[in-house]
Amino acid sequence: MGRSTERLRAAAEQLAADAVDGADVGFHAGDVANEDDVAAAIESAMSRRGRLDVAVASAGSGTVGPIIATALAEWERVLRTNLTGTFLTIKHAAPAMVRGGGGSIVAISSIAAPLTHRFMAPYSVSKAGVETVVRNAADELGPAGVRVNAVRPGLVPTELADPLVQDGQVRADYLAQMPLGRLGTVDDVAAGVRYLAGPESSWVTGQVLAIDGGHTLRRGPDIEHWARALYGDAVDGRM
Repeated sequence: MGRSTERLRAAAEQLAADAVDGADVGFHAGDVANEDDVAAAIESAMSRRGRLDVAVASAGSGTVGPIIATALAEWERVLRTNLTGTFLTIKHAAPAMVRGGGGSIVAISSIAAPLTHRFMAPYSVSKAGVETVVRNAADELGPAGVRVNAVRPGLVPTELADPLVQDGQVRADYLAQMPLGRLGTVDDVAAGVRYLAGPESSWVTGQVLAIDGGHTLRRGPDIEHWARALYGDAVDGRM
């Protein structure tokens, strides 16, 4: 599920080409922050298979700026996608799973949940909220056979993270906080999601699996030069 039909179709075609023989890859266009869209996506998945075993809440967005210079609309935009989108995915996926005897929901959190990320407050707060809603949902839904967990990636080269990766100063600072000394890959994260989605983790729920090269052992990234260039004195709390 995503907002762009064109991009969804291209992704589905790539997945179908790379997947195991006989795989059937479908898609549904919609906004994860819109409850009707999420409900329709779940119904679309159910209509293809008659049941829902796994749901991954992976839509994400972010912004950069001091708290005192962050527009309310920007705050709400990030929280709606990251936090409300995860809530809506759980809300509508869980009943479908219960009807089929159980299932697994996996959310995508971030190292920004446990570590402060100066000048990225909306993103950090949204991801901390994701981890809290995962724990609450796991507690509520466990008796019905639905497991809810999350992965907590560090810096992985993706479209959303590209500005962080391409800025040499920021990239070097991220790497300095990783004991394993390298950026992650989408396959690193996918392997964690696969574990939490599959039968190997059948006795695991309400957990957050860090996939970050050890980054959460240290501190969040330093992007002060970005914020100062964009917002000037607001970085120091002055408007």
